[in-house]
Amino acid sequence: MQVSETVEITGHLMDTGVLAKVLDDVLDYGGDYTIERLDVGKTHEDESYARIVVLSEGNEDLQRLLMRLQTHGVNQVDPGAAILRPAPADGVFPEDFYSTTNLETVVRLGTDWVPVENPEMDCGLLVDGNRVHTVPVSDVKAGQQIVCGAGGVKVVLPPREHKAIGDDFEFMSSSVSSEKPQALLVRQIAQRMREVKGERGRVLWVAGPAVVHTGASMPMAALVEHGWVDVLFSGNALATHDIESALYGTSLGVDLAHGQGVEHGHEHHIRAINRVRAAGSIAAAVEQGVLTSGVMHAMVKANKPFVLVGSVRDDGPLPDVYTDVIEGQRAMRAQLHGVGFAIMVATMLHSIATGNILPASIPLVAVDINPATVTKLADRGSAQAVGIVTDIGLFLEQLAHELIPDYKRP
Repeated sequence: MQVSETVEITGHLMDTGVLAKVLDDVLDYGGDYTIERLDVGKTHEDESYARIVVLSEGNEDLQRLLMRLQTHGVNQVDPGAAILRPAPADGVFPEDFYSTTNLETVVRLGTDWVPVENPEMDCGLLVDGNRVHTVPVSDVKAGQQIVCGAGGVKVVLPPREHKAIGDDFEFMSSSVSSEKPQALLVRQIAQRMREVKGERGRVLWVAGPAVVHTGASMPMAALVEHGWVDVLFSGNALATHDIESALYGTSLGVDLAHGQGVEHGHEHHIRAINRVRAAGSIAAAVEQGVLTSGVMHAMVKANKPFVLVGSVRDDGPLPDVYTDVIEGQRAMRAQLHGVGFAIMVATMLHSIATGNILPASIPLVAVDINPATVTKLADRGSAQAVGIVTDIGLFLEQLAHELIPDYKRP
C-alpha cells in the first residue's frame, strides 16, 4: 500500500533547476508525486514556492526518499517531533538513522526547534540534552541518542547572491569556469578573502604537491607570511616536496630553476623526509635551522596550524603526518572553527575530503588545471563549490600580487 507525505520548498527553484532535480529524485527512488501548489517568483530576486505530495510503496522507502529530498532543501509541511533511538554499539548507528546533509539544519525536540551544531554531510545527529550536533559513525558511542527517520528535521538552503549586471564583483555566478578572465577571477577571490579577514574569519587552504612542482611555493609562502593562510590541510606529498625544494632546490628530483632532472635527484624526497624525521618534526626542523624556507617553514614561523593526512602511497612519511585517517579527519574537523572561506588548489582527494566536512554555508573555490578535479568536488556533494580551471603556478602568483603590496618574487 502506498504511503505519502506533503513536502514544501522555497527558494530560487526555476533558475537553479532545483525543482527539476527534486522531481527527478522522486522518480529515481521509485516514488511518485503530485504538485499541489507552485508559486513562481516574477523577478530574479523573488523566491518561488512549491508544495508537493510524494508517494512511495512503504514507509521505509518514503523515509529514505524524504531524506534524499532534504539535500535540496525540501522539508515536510508537518514534520512532527524527532524520533530518538540509542546507538546499539560503539561505531554503529540505529538502522533507520537520519543521514545528514551539509546544509543548515534544525531538529524539533519537543516543541523547540534546535539548530544543529557543525553541519556536515554523511553523519548522524546526536542529541545531548537540548543540543544537537553531527557525529561520524566512527565516533558514536553505544547508548547515545540518535535522530532516526526524516521526521522532526528541517534543512535550509543557503541564500543565493544576486548582483546587478555590470557589478565588478559577481562571485560564484557559475560552478566551473575555464573561460573567464584570469585577472577578474583572482580579484574576486582576493576580495572575498579581504571580507572574511575583515570579519575576523579564517581562510582555510587545501593544497597538493603541484603547488611545489609548478614553482608556486614562493608565492604560497608569501601569502602565509602576510596572514592570508590561517590553516592548511594537505598530505605527505606537499610537505615533503616543499621541504625537498627548500633543502635541495628540486621537486621529485627536478631542478625547479632549470626544469630538468639532476643526478641522484630521485633520492631527494626521501632524504628530505629523513632529515625531518631526525629532527623530530617539521617545527623542530625549523627551530634547529634545518629548514629555512618554503611553505611549511612559513606556516611554522607564522604559528599557523596545519593538518597533514597520509595515504598508502606515502614514503616515510614525515613525522607530522596522520597515518590513521580517522584521527586525521578528527584533526581536520577540530580546525574548522571560524573558517569563512576555503581555497583548494591542485588536490582532488584532500579537496573532496575537506568538502565533505565543511558546512554548505562556507563558500569554497577549487583551482586546478584538470577540469575533472573541480567538477568532481561539486558532484560529491559540495554544492557550494566553485571551480576554476587554470595553472596553479600562475594563479598563486597573481593572487600574491593582488593581496600583498609590492610583492616581488625572490
